[in-house]
Amino acid sequence: MSYKINLILGSHNHVPYGAGDDEFETTYETKLKPFVSTLYKYPGIQAALHYSGVLLHWIERTHPEFIMLIGDLVSRKQVELLGGGFYEPMMPLIPLQDKIGQIEFLTTYLRRQFGKRPQGCWLPALAWEQNMVSPLSASGMGYTFLAEEQFIQAGLEGMDLFSPCVTEDQGKIITVFPLLNSVRYELTRKKASDVFKALSEKKGGDGELTVSVFPETLFSEDAARSPEYVFHQFFEELSLCAPFVECTGPLKFYKGLEGLKKAYFPDSLGCRPLTGKNAREIPLRPRQCLISRPEANGIYSKMIFTHTLINQLRGDKSRKRTAREELWKAQGADVFYPPEERGLRRPLIRSAAYRALLEAERMTREKGNFIPSLMNFDFDMDGEGEFLFQDTKINCYIQNLGASVFELDFLPKTWNYLDTYSLSQDCTARRTAFTDCLFPEDVTPESAGKYLTDFSADSRRGEYRNCGVERYKQTELDRAHGKLHFRLGVKSGVFLGNIAIEKRYSLRKDTLTVSYTLANMGPETERFQFAPVIDLSFPGDGDVFLRLFKCKAGVRDTVLADGIVYDADAVKLQDLKNEVQIVLASKKPFNASVVPVRSPDSQYQSTCIAPLQSVSLNPDEKWDTEFSLKIAH
Repeated sequence: MSYKINLILGSHNHVPYGAGDDEFETTYETKLKPFVSTLYKYPGIQAALHYSGVLLHWIERTHPEFIMLIGDLVSRKQVELLGGGFYEPMMPLIPLQDKIGQIEFLTTYLRRQFGKRPQGCWLPALAWEQNMVSPLSASGMGYTFLAEEQFIQAGLEGMDLFSPCVTEDQGKIITVFPLLNSVRYELTRKKASDVFKALSEKKGGDGELTVSVFPETLFSEDAARSPEYVFHQFFEELSLCAPFVECTGPLKFYKGLEGLKKAYFPDSLGCRPLTGKNAREIPLRPRQCLISRPEANGIYSKMIFTHTLINQLRGDKSRKRTAREELWKAQGADVFYPPEERGLRRPLIRSAAYRALLEAERMTREKGNFIPSLMNFDFDMDGEGEFLFQDTKINCYIQNLGASVFELDFLPKTWNYLDTYSLSQDCTARRTAFTDCLFPEDVTPESAGKYLTDFSADSRRGEYRNCGVERYKQTELDRAHGKLHFRLGVKSGVFLGNIAIEKRYSLRKDTLTVSYTLANMGPETERFQFAPVIDLSFPGDGDVFLRLFKCKAGVRDTVLADGIVYDADAVKLQDLKNEVQIVLASKKPFNASVVPVRSPDSQYQSTCIAPLQSVSLNPDEKWDTEFSLKIAH
């Protein structure tokens, strides 16, 4: 007695929005082209293909012959195309309107290119929440796929892992096929014919098994053999399994289904085996990254904020539609996934998301009718309001934690200069601008660098006072004059805890001004270095992207080769790619350290500027200073 195997064979590929052409080309040459061109030679083998709209749009521009090849496979009913979100969004995190809009956007594209409307879809990162059923059903999707680990989390096991099930929400239903990662793992170690023969001889009787194998690559990569050869070998072995394996498209199989079990799936991302057939990952939830990575939460908060602005547009349907399509570009799953696996750590991917969000925001502003404002608004949805300066060219968003700037947008270039990435051991701490630090009096620009790479590291606590992790109290909000004041009191048990800080912000056109008053509330004289540390994110590091200058009144600007500054009135940073100049100036001379911040994989993340000013305060004495940050095209 043996089982007949209904094999749903597929290929899913995606390249994040914002990635370079070289990454698209590599994906095309090593994954897409070898699989599809080899499949074309085996007309008896059916497959399902899912390519994100981002990838399909690139293929259409650069390899139109590949679009024709897929069209030929579709017309001879050998290939079924799956729908989904056009920009590969993290579906559970985006508004309902955008879920349906993104699915319909890709559906329209596929129907226009290939003459077929998809009836099934791929979920990016296999991200699931039960309320996904309704928007999928409303978009005309009858079925989707989840990992077998997600089936196990839903309470299914044994032979139930070899059969699709139905799931429901608010009276809507959808069919879910299990993706068998255990079978995928076996295919990396054994011949396909051996794997499927063992499945067909599985204990328990006879009948039918549904096996969905849908990874990015079907087998472990072999550097000694071309991808074409590996796929050819796989299809040859699969042909030998014809007596007990039938390749079928998911739509054909879906239309003949009946008597399926019903299941509800807990919130999760796609899980994968770690090392070994029976190993299981700890389930990941779609919203976990918003808690563990402040950079992901920053993009998410900006996305929700921009979505609200777009919905408030009235009268211009074309502008509203274009703005919404820009918003969709920023919803990719890659920035809401663990950074070691996806794109959150990659500046190109983050900056592309912010560019799209800022372009959408620009479209929501009525020409000639926009009024600069300062408002208190719970931007990051944590129950506490942030402070949003919005001018014609600059957005400056300030939080109570550290009274620091966490977003700094230059709208003419749609660039967020605080699109940074934290290397902190405390992952909840963002890198910000005007993070006030009190260093020992002997700290120099050369030695300051050791403090700048990780402000929250346990090894540095106690050596200096990082006010960026302390909560300031807002003392004044003057909307009419665009002024915002904070105060930080003394704190016992910390380095220089007797120093109180008053901090005042104002934004005028292209210049952000920050004024300080430091007071010694203790019984002893205190001597230290004060530094309002600023992180700025540029398109890259080095002379091609960034040039640094020391500015001193009466003296010609001096090029900085090593990032060390003594006795300057200002530091000028020229963003060559964006053609933007940023000048950090102070009314009092300062020394400074300007150092690049890189992640462990050597990717440039931001440039950290620490302007140092020496302070000596007797008991009850005060000291004033002022810094300005001017951004100009």
